[in-house]
Amino acid sequence: MTTARTSLAPTASGTVRPPLLTRALMLRFVSMIGASVSFFLLLSVVPRYATASGAGLATGSLMLSTVIGELAAPRLVARYGYRVALVAGLVLLGAPALVLTASDGMAWIVAVCLVRGLGFALTLVAGGALTATLIPAERRGEGLALVGVVSGVPSLIALPLGVWLAGQVGYGPVAVAAGVAALAAVVSVPGLPDREPDAGKPVGVVTGLRTGGLVRPAVVFATTALAAGIVVTFLPLAVPSAHASIVAVALFVQPAASTAARWLAGRHGDRHGAARLVLPGLLLSAAGMLITALTGSPVAVLAGVAVFGIGFGIAQNATLTLMYARVPAAGYGTVTALWNLAYDGGMGVGAVGFGTLAGAMGCPGAFAVTAVLMLVALVPAIRDRRTPDAKAGTVLAGE
Repeated sequence: MTTARTSLAPTASGTVRPPLLTRALMLRFVSMIGASVSFFLLLSVVPRYATASGAGLATGSLMLSTVIGELAAPRLVARYGYRVALVAGLVLLGAPALVLTASDGMAWIVAVCLVRGLGFALTLVAGGALTATLIPAERRGEGLALVGVVSGVPSLIALPLGVWLAGQVGYGPVAVAAGVAALAAVVSVPGLPDREPDAGKPVGVVTGLRTGGLVRPAVVFATTALAAGIVVTFLPLAVPSAHASIVAVALFVQPAASTAARWLAGRHGDRHGAARLVLPGLLLSAAGMLITALTGSPVAVLAGVAVFGIGFGIAQNATLTLMYARVPAAGYGTVTALWNLAYDGGMGVGAVGFGTLAGAMGCPGAFAVTAVLMLVALVPAIRDRRTPDAKAGTVLAGE
């Protein structure tokens, strides 16, 4: 595979840092952006198309099939390779969107969502594992932070854009645009590398779930993702109507802080080790939730989501970097699946559980209790802090 010609510049310490932006990684960004735009353009549009009575079922079926797909994807990647799995994911994500408005029946909408969820899962796992192989190990944290920005910005734009476009031009054109975004990205896949011939024996999801070196950071990240699901779902309801205007600002501050922290954490982790950042990420996330509990104060809300955003960004980068470092290349698909399961599962559990808690004690009290409950994850975080970053494969070999 030919890469972009980039000189290897020595750092201040005299070591040579390999190039990050290679031709292969730039090509991978194309499929990454295509999948992200396709998924998020319709994420809020499909529930509206399904109407209030079917909105929950539409989103629920999409997320259910995504989780199921994430569990199955590592085996498919191991058998067929990155390129085949990624193409299949883009096609399953894009093609059903083209025919979404062929019927407004609930069975049809659910069927489309189920297929698209499987496709999105394949793009996450196959694409994520492939991306990990394209990033030099010495710059993995920084590279994953860059990947987070490239995939995150399109989602931030596409989510509100889809709703706005549906109101302007109708559901059909938006659905077609989402389909084309994914299908057009297929042309970039043949230029990407496939499985490494010496990647080693594939690592299954079950094996990953039995491996403490992977489960511990995944549990910590799931805990912070749980809080993220609460913030995006309940902050608009928790802030008094007199300060309602602050919600939009807060929901911008949180992902902005996360993106900045993710980048800085990546650079720091490459130099000093990602394991040291897991505990601070958790503590900052919990502190942010505790501050946000003061929902009657606009200053406290903004400060709280900013602190939480920093902690969440650190946890995102540190846990994923650490998990990749602990497996051989053959385990990248499993790591991607486990990390995304922690993300999706954490956000879902947080949104559902917080609703019950808030009903009993109100949102401010529920925010405070959530912050305290998050500290349970100190157990795996502290243990992982005491475990030095392992060379690829040693954790799987030793646990």
